[in-house]
Amino acid sequence: MKLTDLAGLPLTYAPRGLTLDGPLPDGFHHLEVERRLGAGDAVHARAAEALMRWAPQRGIGLRPQATAPRAASGVDILSHLVVLPVPCRVVWTVEDAGRTGFGYGTLAGHPESGEEGFLVERRGEDVYAVIRAYARPATALTRLGGPLTWVGQRVAAQGYLRALQHAADGRTR
Repeated sequence: MKLTDLAGLPLTYAPRGLTLDGPLPDGFHHLEVERRLGAGDAVHARAAEALMRWAPQRGIGLRPQATAPRAASGVDILSHLVVLPVPCRVVWTVEDAGRTGFGYGTLAGHPESGEEGFLVERRGEDVYAVIRAYARPATALTRLGGPLTWVGQRVAAQGYLRALQHAADGRTR
């Protein structure tokens, strides 16, 4: 699968967009994790820009290819999990004084069906990274993986948070 193959692929799930403000839908496995990154405008700016430029994905070794250098609605992104293609499309973005982020949904060919959302939020002076997801198996392999699939998703989410912590601290990866 190549990045150019994604344009014609459909999203594989509904409802869409719920990783932004929820509630996360029934019938899916849910994931919500967060980490305080620090405080202040500089921390927020570094983490927000890194987030929108795919730092969480690069931080766990996915080497994303995208149809744009920054997340925006409609941008396709292709990563590989070992040898498995992980095709997604950005379904929402937000960039305002209080929060910055995006959510992407799975496309046909992804091992799961669902959505993952990435946010950098201001809570007063404090800055938090938030990862929210809902997914269910889309292939025999992920169905067979059962609980191990969800453990892997949680491990990936913790890696996303670490990557954003590095960005917030001004450390590049």
